[in-house]
Amino acid sequence: MHPMLNTAIKAARRAGTIINRASLDLERLQVARKGPKDYVTEVDRAVEDAIIEVLRTAYPDHAFLGEESGAHPAAGAKPDATPEFQWIIDPLDGTTNFIHGFPVYAVSIALAHRGQVTQAVIFDPNRNELFTASRGGGAFLNDRRIRVSGQSRYHDALIGAHVPRSASDLTVAGRFSQLLAECASARRMGATVLDLAYVASGRLDGFCGANLKRWDMAAGSLLVLEAGGLIADFEGEQGWMQSGSVLAASPKVFTQMLAHLQG
Repeated sequence: MHPMLNTAIKAARRAGTIINRASLDLERLQVARKGPKDYVTEVDRAVEDAIIEVLRTAYPDHAFLGEESGAHPAAGAKPDATPEFQWIIDPLDGTTNFIHGFPVYAVSIALAHRGQVTQAVIFDPNRNELFTASRGGGAFLNDRRIRVSGQSRYHDALIGAHVPRSASDLTVAGRFSQLLAECASARRMGATVLDLAYVASGRLDGFCGANLKRWDMAAGSLLVLEAGGLIADFEGEQGWMQSGSVLAASPKVFTQMLAHLQG
């Protein structure tokens, strides 16, 4: 296993310990709003700080991008330069689920080398499920190799979705409605990092999402690719990290999803 992946696993497990401890006493949790239907807790911040501490201790010259604390450039780096190494962190994806005691949330840590994700960890502390991937080395769940689903018929596919809800997203929402009407069933779990991990492990046949951030997609994208899946934006191109619009699925389902979305 790559040493940087080992360090990320150590950070993710420390994060999981903090999350599990906090989940035992949710009534005392301090919750704030970042925006409409967008929450942040003291746990999100504590977890991100703990992850960065572990990673920075091992790699003091690396840059960081965290959902809660934003960008931390590498020491001496030019402001607009692409970092050589950057850790992309979502400390608790599924915060709304967490504060309601709904056990669907996870920690996501990815390492990008010159803009390309090379290491990925997604940790579900409820189920003690650790999803990992290294570029060129395959994807794993608790040390067992995983592959995307073998489903070939979109009409029989189970699809995860991050569906837009605001009025400004009506055009995108309409495209989603057409797409999701054609599959067997759709699930909106509220934790995109787990959606992507589940595509990689074959639990979901595909995923579609819009208005996502880099920390929502970075680790999961590598898992999907290393598990034999495909990932792209709504035009079938590789601009999803910039646009926040993404499709991910096994190859046969992916092709059909893209056709339904564009049709």
